[in-house]
Amino acid sequence: MGPGVECDPYEQDCPDGEKCNAWSDDGGGAWNALGCFPVDPAPGQPGDPCTVEGGGTSGIDSCDIGSMCWDVEEDSDNGTCVAMCEGSAVEPTCSVPETSCVISNGGILNLCLPNCDLLLQDCPNEGEACYVVGENAVCAPDASDDGGGAGDECAFINACDPGLTCIVPDAYGPGCNPVATACCSPWCDLDAPAPCPELGQTCLPFFEEDPPPGLENLGVCGVEA
Repeated sequence: MGPGVECDPYEQDCPDGEKCNAWSDDGGGAWNALGCFPVDPAPGQPGDPCTVEGGGTSGIDSCDIGSMCWDVEEDSDNGTCVAMCEGSAVEPTCSVPETSCVISNGGILNLCLPNCDLLLQDCPNEGEACYVVGENAVCAPDASDDGGGAGDECAFINACDPGLTCIVPDAYGPGCNPVATACCSPWCDLDAPAPCPELGQTCLPFFEEDPPPGLENLGVCGVEA
């Protein structure tokens, strides 16, 4: 195992009474390590409300083995238990219906997140939006705060308002600061007659080739190169 990884989240190979969970080994806000933590005496199952101790990246939560507390509110330390991916790092799977395995943070986070429709933005939980992560459209926390509107600068896929995504400024067109890392722009349907509201933008294919099943018509509003 590599630095900061003392257990396998797929094998759940911690000692009895403990579980393998993602955490931050430097006290920061990003999960960057995997470690063994005590299992709550009355652990929650995927979909149940949960709590954390010491913040959302502490690794200590009230969820059962094979799940972790997700989308934690900073002011209350409350969140929702979500299942971790099963199988292996090579062939991850999800047994929870209508979810997809999302692997992020260098393989530290491996979660089964709800599938969703990018154009309908049909995530059921307040504070979440539908984003593309890898080849899946899944519900994730909306981290746009006061920004995230069309043309606003962004640095992460979930730094844009629901219905928008983060693309490079050259592809955005009018309204984006040319020195920005990237800007928020609306999703669009390649088959719609007038899918983009911004003057000068057209609906460009999000996947240049071999789009995943169900995302063949997915586009993002931008300008032709």
